[in-house]
Amino acid sequence: MMQLIKSAAEMQQEADRIRTAQRKIGLVPTMGFLHAGHLKLIEEARTSCDVVIVSIYVNPTQFAPNEDFSRYPRDFERDKTMAQNSQVDILFCPENEEMYGDDFGTYVEEQEVSRILEGKFRPTHYRGVATVVAKLFNICKPHVAVFGQKDAQQVFIVSKMVRDLNFDVTIVVVPIVREPDGLAMSSRNVYLSSADRKNALVLHEALASLERRIRNGERDVRVLRSEAENMILGKGSPSIDYVAFVDPDEFREIDRIVKPSVLVALAARFSGTRLIDNALISLDEH
Repeated sequence: MMQLIKSAAEMQQEADRIRTAQRKIGLVPTMGFLHAGHLKLIEEARTSCDVVIVSIYVNPTQFAPNEDFSRYPRDFERDKTMAQNSQVDILFCPENEEMYGDDFGTYVEEQEVSRILEGKFRPTHYRGVATVVAKLFNICKPHVAVFGQKDAQQVFIVSKMVRDLNFDVTIVVVPIVREPDGLAMSSRNVYLSSADRKNALVLHEALASLERRIRNGERDVRVLRSEAENMILGKGSPSIDYVAFVDPDEFREIDRIVKPSVLVALAARFSGTRLIDNALISLDEH
């Protein structure tokens, strides 16, 4: 029977009890509106952990004032059913008052990677992400935390926070889960009109095209970026925030591909709906 816990103090006590019993805790942090991508994270946590905790919390500190916090999709009853059907042991669903009291004033902020790409367009985003994840680690006390590769920059920053601040937790990253037609699964996909939904497939198509070009020997990032941007802009007139080529080990942008792998990250808006996608591309050794 799945437990539903709303109190941070109660969650900490339960986590202590589980750890005392020598049982391994896996945490899947989410903002709810669960989809098959989240279920894959839960499945991964289940493979190595005795107790799986899923947190559902739409974190206000990672949204800027002009972003979609108020309209971010929510369906708690559906989420609860999906979690129960996925054999989640504990659903942790705190209220804002539990997470951020009236006098809250302590934040966790990574100083370098958080300022590029997503951080450039959403300057306070990763401060909010790092802070809430740190809080969830302290509340749920997991041995393992599972994240999705779709938010590649987030994964890098959380992993760096764990190293920098000596959190005793292992970060596990699950590959992007896609719809049958290739669109990366996201709670925000629900915003898309049917036309935008079709046009948004160009993000995955652009990544596939870039992978072919890189494997065929193209190493000049300027050439590759130009081709990808032209491809994306040809579909329903989206606006592009970035097409970035990143050293996956250091998460810094590069001008030329010289290492054995490169992370290509995209962000574009389709009629106001902002989507991200990425691919970790290994160079053809032949």
